[in-house]
Amino acid sequence: MSYIQGEGRHQGTLFPVLLDDLVPGDHVCRVVDAFVNGLKMAALGFERAEAADTGRPGYDPRDLLKLYLYGYLNQIRSSRRLEAECRRNVELMWLLGRLCPDHKSIAEFRRLHREAVSAAGAELIRFARNCGLIRGEWIAIDGSKFRAVASIDSVRERLALQRYLDSIEKADEEQQESIDPSAVQAALEKLKQHPEPEAEFMLMRQTSLPAYNVQTAVDAEHALIVAHAVVLDASDIRCLKPMAEAAKRALETDSFQVVADAGYSNGEQAAHCEAAGMMPYVPVMRTVNNQGDGTLFGREDFRYEPNSDTYVCPGNKRLLRKHTNHKDRYTMYKASTGDCGTCSLKSRCTQAPRRGLARHLYEDALNRMQARMTPQAMRLRRCTVEHPFATIKYRIFGHPRLLMRGLSGARVEIGLATMAYNLKRITNVLGAAKVTEALHHA
Repeated sequence: MSYIQGEGRHQGTLFPVLLDDLVPGDHVCRVVDAFVNGLKMAALGFERAEAADTGRPGYDPRDLLKLYLYGYLNQIRSSRRLEAECRRNVELMWLLGRLCPDHKSIAEFRRLHREAVSAAGAELIRFARNCGLIRGEWIAIDGSKFRAVASIDSVRERLALQRYLDSIEKADEEQQESIDPSAVQAALEKLKQHPEPEAEFMLMRQTSLPAYNVQTAVDAEHALIVAHAVVLDASDIRCLKPMAEAAKRALETDSFQVVADAGYSNGEQAAHCEAAGMMPYVPVMRTVNNQGDGTLFGREDFRYEPNSDTYVCPGNKRLLRKHTNHKDRYTMYKASTGDCGTCSLKSRCTQAPRRGLARHLYEDALNRMQARMTPQAMRLRRCTVEHPFATIKYRIFGHPRLLMRGLSGARVEIGLATMAYNLKRITNVLGAAKVTEALHHA
């Protein structure tokens, strides 16, 4: 019995196969093609969106954007790998009309179009809203660390150079010692030549590595990312307000609920969000009285009286306002030494001569936010915002490390990855055929 035989490599065909016959009607390539063809590239900020009258013709930015979206959907992010795929991948032959741009043209397109990529992603969110995939009622915010290109040693050396220059500047101001101008100039030149001057050490899986903090705002209806940002701050505590405002601009709505974890517990930003109609649901982080093995009276045992602006302790004595620290945003209240010295509860209250209590300047906003918190809200947060990060890191990136250097490079990569994720999510929810048809009629 013989095997199934293929066609001969040198056998000609009378009726050549059509590329269109090789791409199924419900393939994601058709979704990418319909989406990009519907974009107004010049208005979004893409260069060479209109062909020049003179000079050598360049590649249409639509084709290069299609190439990148296809690549990110298939874990192909390298410009050299994308160049190779154009020569052998039938799906890319269909998508680009058999074009084979070189890797330099491919890489240059990504480097130049950070703002334009973000604008194209906003158009995709607008399309999803028109399709009813985004309700804009609950928005979950979270952050995750993405490893930078820079090595640990190069970032450590850069930070050491910065500390050296800071110490030289301080010594110069205090005129403590003579300074070697050549050493200072060499340090400055080395800092200027560093390929990734913004990357900082951040904690990733209990290890400090050069990374960027990627923030996302995700709609709870179908887990679509409506806004994203790449920040240099390793902490999330200053990201609640900017991410909520970015979501509000994307949703074009006046009010919605924002849910995030305790890392976003910021009274000032919570008060701003409340005033702007973005109701925050965030667990409040409180300092704990760790004196006396944690057995002493905590904040919850003291009662605040707003009329007199004082606290009343369990012994029914008053803690008076002493001073306000605007930098750290708290007001300090303290009891009198005489009251604490004669109090029978002092051994259960403080080991100091008198008890003190700090009140946050936005304590009322924190209390309102804590009162709104429910287990259901935190469960909604987990189910909504953690899934997109896992998909981007391990389904789109393949591994959570960036390919482009610098903050600008990180932002354009996350912009492309977010757009690819949203395209994939919309296609999974509606089906490729329906999405393609809707895009053609958009």
